[in-house]
Amino acid sequence: MTTMLGISLEGRPVVLVGGGSVTARRLRRLHADGAVVRVVAPALAPETAQLVADHGLEWRARTVRPSDLDAAWLVHTATGDDRVDREVSAWCEARRILCVNASDGAHGSARMTAEVRAGDVVVGVASDAGVDPRRTARVAAAIRGLLDEGAAPLRRVRETAAGQVALVGGGPGPVDLLTLRGRRLLAEADVVVADRLGATAVLDELDPDVEIVHVGKAPGHHPVPQDGINAILVRHARAGRRVVRLKGGDPFVYGRGGEEVTACLAAGVPVEVVPGVTSAVAVPQSAGIPVTHRGVAGSVHLVNGPAGATATTLAALADPSVTTVILMGVAAFGEFAEAALAARIREDLPVAFVESGHTPAQRTTRATLATARRAAAEAGVQNPAVIVVGAVAREGLLLPAPAVGAATGREAE
Repeated sequence: MTTMLGISLEGRPVVLVGGGSVTARRLRRLHADGAVVRVVAPALAPETAQLVADHGLEWRARTVRPSDLDAAWLVHTATGDDRVDREVSAWCEARRILCVNASDGAHGSARMTAEVRAGDVVVGVASDAGVDPRRTARVAAAIRGLLDEGAAPLRRVRETAAGQVALVGGGPGPVDLLTLRGRRLLAEADVVVADRLGATAVLDELDPDVEIVHVGKAPGHHPVPQDGINAILVRHARAGRRVVRLKGGDPFVYGRGGEEVTACLAAGVPVEVVPGVTSAVAVPQSAGIPVTHRGVAGSVHLVNGPAGATATTLAALADPSVTTVILMGVAAFGEFAEAALAARIREDLPVAFVESGHTPAQRTTRATLATARRAAAEAGVQNPAVIVVGAVAREGLLLPAPAVGAATGREAE
């Protein structure tokens, strides 16, 4: 019967006997766990030698002796010689040192597990009867899938650590466009401070006792000002809670994420930022509009809609190789277009309004700079919408060119 233990090897001596590829794999893991690793082997495989050199580890270039085990907490033997590995295992048994015998795990007193990590949760999988690394690896992969999807109960039951904040980019809306790290942090969260847009459907997957604070802004309506949001994050983190600030798109693309990070750091609160798929790219993409396209547009200019058509933006609009993407710009687009036309930006410049990208309500309205204001009004374009101005916005950009003679229905000669 195998008993599973979580053993900390940080700062403790571990001896690896053998210098081959198996030793290299174990060396990486044990060194990452903070163990003080010593290698004993007459020769090292190139991969093992590189790791020893990179990390400045002790290498005793000879066959193993009983004295090499002195002060060790754990020994791992993988010489490729069953007789030597069994002898090392017997030395360890006599001295009550845990030993992993890689040549025959059933004859060692310990086994290396297939390990899965999710934040501060570590899951180890081992076979109880005999050694079956392929099976344990498959089971570990299945567990990793649950952890990555946020489907496992990762929230702390006991308050054992200081509070912290994570700014998670929720992307354009669909939950499956969240990053794996974002899903895991949401599964660990005690408090979620959520925007109005983004992957808000993920909130339905959280434990019922997770506190959800809605702070979403709508055009002309900001129920919780930014200073108030900053204060909420800091207050909950100081109370020892894990806080996720779930934001639409990416936290650092017109998301005021920088201000929230600054507020946390000023309050001494640990904070991390998890990137999200920005709507500036994802929403046009959902309508078949690439913001860059070889031979058409080589750069992108992002505009905060309420800021209007600045001199920099007018210069971008005048450059045929630049795509201008406007976020939060529906209400101000009329004035934006007027300013652009007054600056003699070409009237036939393609414009596309993409509403509710990556959702069932998605709709695209296409026009030109001269006709876009009227087209948007007639179509009733509403937020959330991303506006794309430039050659990439023209309809049919990605369709293949018709064959010669296709327009008349005749075969190309």
